[in-house]
Amino acid sequence: MRLLLINGNTDPTITARMVALARATAGAGVAIEGVTARFGARYVATRSAAAIAGHAVLDALAHALVEAPAPDAVLLACFGDPGIAALRELSPAPVVGMAEASLLAAATLGGRIALLTGGARWVPMLSEYAAAIGFAARVVVRGIALTGDTVAADPDAALPVLAAEARAAVERDGAEVVVLGGAGLAGLAGRLADAVPVPMLDSLDCLVRLGMALAAGAPGKPTAGSYAPPPPAPTEGLSPPLAALVAALTTSGGA
Repeated sequence: MRLLLINGNTDPTITARMVALARATAGAGVAIEGVTARFGARYVATRSAAAIAGHAVLDALAHALVEAPAPDAVLLACFGDPGIAALRELSPAPVVGMAEASLLAAATLGGRIALLTGGARWVPMLSEYAAAIGFAARVVVRGIALTGDTVAADPDAALPVLAAEARAAVERDGAEVVVLGGAGLAGLAGRLADAVPVPMLDSLDCLVRLGMALAAGAPGKPTAGSYAPPPPAPTEGLSPPLAALVAALTTSGGA
């Protein structure tokens, strides 16, 4: 089984860290390759950065498909899942998003779900995302002032702040499960588990496990519906691999 992990941030150190954590979760027999966005924000924390990341993850997929055969599943390792619908349209393999995978897992553990992440601007963005996929009534979003890249640079300093915010979500918002979300926060949920009285989920762990499950099922590329290959359309200004991927899908009916 091969999984392709796409980091929508441009920081390669975060990609390397997530790949190492993902490999530990997946275990033997699962190959995980990581790719980093070639352009955009060093760490996505605003609406504009997320919009740019939506293009960047498509570009990253296209470059990866030039360099290696199609994976069994694509892991969008950027909380908020920028560009996920477009990725599903273009990808020859099933695509799993970090935020969506976390919400689906959390829904099996409790009624009220708290999404806890780094960066205050993510609060409205994630609230809108949860509503868009049908989770508005069950989700509360909390964000600390530190952005995810800052947390990744010094996790020990951020852990007390994250723990306090997670407990507040339980005590004030009635959360029955807390998702610690974001590329920069990957791997920290386990360190907070004893400080929070409800289950703590790691968004990267949820992403990898759902990606493995989908890859094992080997669902085919749809040929009908909104995720089928797009109809022919002229493009300009795209990187050569992305332009070639779009052209190949629209002329052949799928990759």
